[in-house]
Amino acid sequence: MSDTSPAIAGPHAAGKRQRSLWLQPLGLIGAAILIGFIVIALVAPLIAPDGGTAIKAMRLQPPSAEHWFGTDQLGRDLFDRVIHGARISLPYALQLVVMSALIGTALGAIAGFFGGWIDGIIMRAADLVMAFPDIILAMAVVAALGPNLFNAVLAVVIVSWPTYARVVRAMILTIRDEPYVQSSRLLGASAARTLWVDVRPNVAGPVVVLAALEYGHAVLILAGLSFLGLGAQPPSAEWGSMVSEGTRFFDKWWLSLFPGLAILLVVLAANFLGDTLRDVLDPRSSKEFR
Repeated sequence: MSDTSPAIAGPHAAGKRQRSLWLQPLGLIGAAILIGFIVIALVAPLIAPDGGTAIKAMRLQPPSAEHWFGTDQLGRDLFDRVIHGARISLPYALQLVVMSALIGTALGAIAGFFGGWIDGIIMRAADLVMAFPDIILAMAVVAALGPNLFNAVLAVVIVSWPTYARVVRAMILTIRDEPYVQSSRLLGASAARTLWVDVRPNVAGPVVVLAALEYGHAVLILAGLSFLGLGAQPPSAEWGSMVSEGTRFFDKWWLSLFPGLAILLVVLAANFLGDTLRDVLDPRSSKEFR
């Protein structure tokens, strides 16, 4: 009989491998950048109590020792506005990711578990949403609801939930006929209890990974809507709207550079962390590390 011990290496070996995955440089860099931005967002009122809206100097001053990121077209300190932008972009992006994940996971679980006409209706709705480019559909929704940040979040939730629904549905289709799920139903467990107790642990990891990866996309699309004037409205210090304001002064490079770098760093950090979580939480896609 052949030796199959590598395939059943046991929890100790698996735990050792997963712990080593947390030491990936990109994962640590991503976590450090996100934590840094969270700290910046928390201490922003202490650094700039005026919310980044006060006029403090001459307009369009380049970066200097007094104004690290320079000043904008109204004489507001750009460093103050960038750090206050973290208080807008980060929590709103988190809010829409959580809402999209909850809605998409619930609908995907219902579609995959029950199947039939319920599955058909939910998946056709998802296909209809995904048939349009997300930014175009989000623009249409915001235009109908009115341009402000809350409506922008709702618009992105509307275009984002199908991604979670399709992933969860595909996973449930592979496990709903497993013996432990069928045994639970035969013992009299309700569909809701079966989904929560038996199915949820198998889909929670991939959903967390997808949410981490989608967080960067959420920051990017919210910034894009604000760039187009459909998200945060002046005088709010939002990164996308700050980049938009900078495009009117191409020779004043600092106006768009620093908020653009903030967006870039957050998106990269979310992707780095999401890739690491995927390796940790999804054994099928994890790589071997020595």
